[in-house]
Amino acid sequence: MTAAVVALVVILLAIVVLAGASVRILREYERAVLFRLGRLTGVRGPGLILLIPILDRIVRVSLRTVTLNVPPQNVITRDNVPAHVDAVVYFRVVDAAASVVSIEDAVKATSQIAQTTLRSVLGKAELDALLSERERLNENLQQIIDEQTEPWGVKVSTVEIKDVGIPAAMQHAMARQAQAERERRAKVINAEGEFQAAARLSQAADVISQNPTTLQLRYLQTLSEIGTNQNSTIVFPLDIVKPVMDAVKAASDTPAQAELPRGNGTTPLVNGPVASQGEAQR
Repeated sequence: MTAAVVALVVILLAIVVLAGASVRILREYERAVLFRLGRLTGVRGPGLILLIPILDRIVRVSLRTVTLNVPPQNVITRDNVPAHVDAVVYFRVVDAAASVVSIEDAVKATSQIAQTTLRSVLGKAELDALLSERERLNENLQQIIDEQTEPWGVKVSTVEIKDVGIPAAMQHAMARQAQAERERRAKVINAEGEFQAAARLSQAADVISQNPTTLQLRYLQTLSEIGTNQNSTIVFPLDIVKPVMDAVKAASDTPAQAELPRGNGTTPLVNGPVASQGEAQR
């Protein structure tokens, strides 16, 4: 009786061990590459899968996107400027069987190909393009790396250049260049403003030349605006003030004479100094 119980316990333990060895549960993002006696028989999962103990072996593969930080690389640009560049690569496995059979370590291989491609592509670009055309360079890197990893069942979705480090002397030179460019733009804008102002003044002069009185009215208006400030010193241009002075002088040289009624045939009264007796007789 005791021997029968021991045998039953051994059988139950064997069943439990065999069940544990033959049953696998895979998550939604996992796939199992199944090998039977060393030969690839297919991909299983997700969910519950059954294996033949001793004969079957599986390799779990994750289908989630992997974020791979590419170590900083020393790059010499096409215009012979040393730069320190690092990037990040996003990729995922799309063919689980190929990622196991075609390559020993897909993640490590993708990292190495990303480093070499980064140095190769950026070494053909100039520094200005490296700083201002990152989107185009990112697309080129993604296409080249994806072509290299496609036989491994790896799809590279995105490559992004994170940081570009350049020597301090080059940074100072770029800062001076940027400042000179800003000064040039300021001078161009100032010159354009002066040109437009001169054109408008020329048009105004054409309008004023048709009626000279307009210039005097404009000058008087300007004087009234300047006169609001008590500390202002007003300079009168001779060519503008002269017409006014001539008009005042003409008015003073020819005073208006108003004849009054004569009395008893005597000397007429005039609006001004009294006439002499001789002039009265004449």
